[in-house]
Formats: sequence, C-alpha cells, structure tokens
Amino acid sequence: MKIDVLTLFPEMFDALNCSLMGRAKEKGLYELRCHNIRDYSADKHKKCDDTPFGGGAGMVMTPQPIHDCIRAVDGEHNALRIYMSPRGKRLNQQIVKDLSQCGDIVILCGHYEGVDQRVIDMDIDMELSVGDYVLSGGELPAMVLIDCVLRYVPNVLGNAESTVDESFSQPLLEYPHYTRPQEYCGMPVPEVLVSGNHQNISKWRREQSLAITRKNRPDLLENK
Repeated sequence: MKIDVLTLFPEMFDALNCSLMGRAKEKGLYELRCHNIRDYSADKHKKCDDTPFGGGAGMVMTPQPIHDCIRAVDGEHNALRIYMSPRGKRLNQQIVKDLSQCGDIVILCGHYEGVDQRVIDMDIDMELSVGDYVLSGGELPAMVLIDCVLRYVPNVLGNAESTVDESFSQPLLEYPHYTRPQEYCGMPVPEVLVSGNHQNISKWRREQSLAITRKNRPDLLENK
C-alpha cells in the first residue's frame, strides 16, 4: 500500500517511524510519502492561506497549492483521495477495513478554518472525521487513520488474529486483559482465566465485552 499525505507540516509524520508502523515501513510493507503543500504555492512568499469571502474569523487554505500538489502526486487519480475534516463521515472500523482493501490513498490535511471548497469539489473523493470535536489541523487525524488502516495490511501485526477480537470488531468493546503476576497489590487475576477451560474463558470474555459495551457505549448494542 502507498499512502501520500499532503500537509503544511510533514515533520509531524516522523512519529509514524516508531513502534509497529516503523518496523512495517522498514520491511517495505507500505510506503508513506509526505508532501509539503507550501512547495507548490505559486505565491512568491509561498503563502497558502487567505481571508474568507463573506467575512468571518480565521484564514482559509487557498486552492492553487493544494490542487497542484494533488495533481503532481496523483495526476491520473489512481488513489482514493481523502480530506480529514470535522464535517466528514465519522471514521469507524468498517470504513477502516474497506480502506485497507482499496489500494493507494492520498490524504489531505487541512489547517486554519479549512480549505477552499473548490478543491474538495474538484479533487476529493471522501471526507472523514475522527470524532465530534475540532483539532487545529488534519495531521493528527491523518496519523490516526493511517495507523488504523495499516493494522489490516498483511504482516504489519505479528499475529493476524489481533484484529479479530479487539474493540469494535464484533461490534463490541474488548474484554479486560491480564498478565503476570497472577496477583498484584492484592488483586488476583479472575480464576476463570487460569482454569484452562477455554469454553468458559470464551464465555467469560463475551460476558465482559457485553457488560463493558453496555456501560460505556450502549449505542453499539442498539442493533444487536
């Protein structure tokens, strides 16, 4: 999989060189290329924003640098082009799975009050949001999206089954996990987990998932 990111702050994506994603990149399991939108600005000062028509607070990213950057990166429109935006469709696990199968991806990171609508109309296939809140830019949401999607790329995770029983895969929230020592600060591991009875363990985990989902995300149970 090849992922191209369009951003004003490409250095932020150095964080993806750590941990699982860093090792997967070293193995050649995916390719991540970051493009500085400012490099494509026709303005002599490399300006990429201006005041909004109609008035209002803040600045808006101008269309020319973004459009030219997208054309340079994906001139034949072979990739799925995504704009990270608080007004977009909210990211969920099914969307993540679908994106992991779609091939190459181009991700546009907005800043300020957003980007000129004409760029979205001309160049963007999908707007995605990571939650019902607003961040200062699209870089952190883009990193969230990249991390989520790459977990479904073969061999990125050490164990392919890691994506099967985790939160939202059922869709339920994940059951509690325990490891050594068997007792810590007077708190023992639930007896069922050391019983060796895998049928009872599976039943317990299912019950715990349901209880946690009912407590923290009852909306996930509405259609069950």
